[in-house]
Amino acid sequence: MTLAGKTLRICSCNGTIALDAKRLAAALGLDEALTVHKALCRTDVAAYRAALGATDVIVACTQEAALFDEVAEAAGAHPDLRFVNIRELAAWSAEGGRALPKMAALLALAALPAPEPVPSVEYKSDGELLVIGPSAAALDWAERLAESVSVSVLITRTQGGELPLEHRYPVWSGKPTRVSGYLGAFEVEWTQENPIDLERCTRCNACVAACPEGAIDFTYQIDLDKCKAQRECVKACGAIGAIDFARKDAARSERFDLVLDLSAEPLVRTSDLPQGYAAPGADPLEQALAAAKLAQLVGEFQKPRFVEYDAAICAHSRSGRPGCNRCLEVCSTGAIRAHGDHIKVESHLCAGCGGCSTVCPSGALRYATPRLPDLGRRLKTLLDTYHAAGGADACVVVHDSTRGRALVQGVGRYSARGGRGLPARALPLEVFHVGSVGIDLLLGAICYGASQAVVVATGDEPEEYLAALREQMRYAQAILTGLGYEGRHLELLRTAESRTLEQMLWALVPARSVARTATFYLAAQKRGTLDFEIDHLMRFAPAPVDEIALPSGAPFGAIAIDKAKCTLCKACIGACPEAALLDALDHPSLRFIERNCVQCALCANTCPEDAIRLVPRLSLSAQAKQPVTLNEAEPFHCVRCAKPFATKPTIDAMLARLATHAMFAGNVGLRRLQMCADCRVADMLENKSEASILGGRE
Repeated sequence: MTLAGKTLRICSCNGTIALDAKRLAAALGLDEALTVHKALCRTDVAAYRAALGATDVIVACTQEAALFDEVAEAAGAHPDLRFVNIRELAAWSAEGGRALPKMAALLALAALPAPEPVPSVEYKSDGELLVIGPSAAALDWAERLAESVSVSVLITRTQGGELPLEHRYPVWSGKPTRVSGYLGAFEVEWTQENPIDLERCTRCNACVAACPEGAIDFTYQIDLDKCKAQRECVKACGAIGAIDFARKDAARSERFDLVLDLSAEPLVRTSDLPQGYAAPGADPLEQALAAAKLAQLVGEFQKPRFVEYDAAICAHSRSGRPGCNRCLEVCSTGAIRAHGDHIKVESHLCAGCGGCSTVCPSGALRYATPRLPDLGRRLKTLLDTYHAAGGADACVVVHDSTRGRALVQGVGRYSARGGRGLPARALPLEVFHVGSVGIDLLLGAICYGASQAVVVATGDEPEEYLAALREQMRYAQAILTGLGYEGRHLELLRTAESRTLEQMLWALVPARSVARTATFYLAAQKRGTLDFEIDHLMRFAPAPVDEIALPSGAPFGAIAIDKAKCTLCKACIGACPEAALLDALDHPSLRFIERNCVQCALCANTCPEDAIRLVPRLSLSAQAKQPVTLNEAEPFHCVRCAKPFATKPTIDAMLARLATHAMFAGNVGLRRLQMCADCRVADMLENKSEASILGGRE
């Protein structure tokens, strides 16, 4: 049988899965009934082999994926093989008999084409490894790793151990001040604190023998608590010059490909550490695992470029005035930093969480693994197929591709020992990282007919991402509740146990969904997608309203203008990156398109009169998409040529402030302020007898 041109093989897994082949074929739009195999990986493997002649093959089994790959390789076949789990995710459940719509949805999902590849980020590591830490541990690991990588050591304090008899690799000592960079490009800075420079030391033992206090051992570092400053060691070192108690050039720096940090507290303080850097602490087993992993990072590597950045609509800053910093605050790797009026993303540091795109109000940062249109297509296919097969009250369960996947599948496994498995309405949707789930995807799920969308967090995620998720859910839920959609539609389920997740999912009460599912697809442009979603929810809202109050920080809202303060200088218009604030060609005015506003506060922070206040809300009236006038003023005409050149409030404010200034004493200076630029120059040339700022007369 084919599904969108693909050959499908399904199996009852030794009779533990209840499959109605005829109904499943109908749900998938197949012309003939499916053949249900009992043991496709064992006694029925010939049926699998027979399918290998097809271009694309979908196998409804993930447990034996490795075996199926081996069979295909042995047969010399190279089809596009895909595996989908309908056992743990659907059939192994107390509601397994009602899970056919979910099975159809999961199989339809597997038939979708793979997303377009994204650009990659390149790494190159020659294996230059720096071990940082106390002498005994650092030197021990250096000896162990010296045969597999090019090792160096930075001793942070003397704590046992001895330098090797042979000088086979660099050894320094000092206090680390900065570790930055990524795999293949780490910059390490430290301060040389001990009088003995280990790189200049020949380990001749002259200082050890000469020290009357025994303050020098075979780490060739001076114990300053024992040293009585007799300087016999300096004399013994002689022309070698490795010992200097008054060293001035104490700053050191070097570049490395890899860093093994054995410090009690990691020198890199980000939630997600950069690739090529490991900080296992004092636990020997963790140190061994970290060392083994680093030793493998030699060569050239690639990873996806996880985010795309459009500086034109970035609301970070304008003319040095602060605006939106949400991406900088949420990033757990330090991959994003301010760069003038915009930001800079160091893709080598980016771990692919997608939290920056989640919190970005304008869509200037877009997640690319996968892109929102690709993920939206998966979501729409999942829900459309589920509903077409008779499913109801769908609950989309978003999880990551590692621990989250195992956690969700574990719910089904435990059904064999008294568990209930996943509810038939729970539709798993896998993403690379749950931090990438934002308001656009959450509302998209509801528009496509889901009753609920929940995100499964395993506890490994940095807290900043979970806080951002809760915030996104709070905004989306406020919109749904404000439109009369009853119930709790969005939840963050945080647990590391499958049994607990099972209880959480079964405890959910279906919420009210849309009367008609959306037909549009999610777009790459975040604000455009949100416009479609909000319009759809409004069109079928149980209780339509014109305005919904939103929590502070929401990406929708208006601005309030204090007309008594506003001079219509229009600085706010120049600062707005989203074209929410507009000028008028025919008269001085400030116009505003509310649907464009992302509440970045650049207008308020730029306003010299402190006349702007943000108003978080969602306006659902037609007027929200049209320009409205917030303030207007009478134009001011040049007192010399009568040409309009400014607004009356601007000139009045300027005259009031400068009336007592010495430079504008008398009517001549103040009158000149009321002239246009051309007339001001002409007036100055005509009045050469005026006092000059340099003194005297012109």
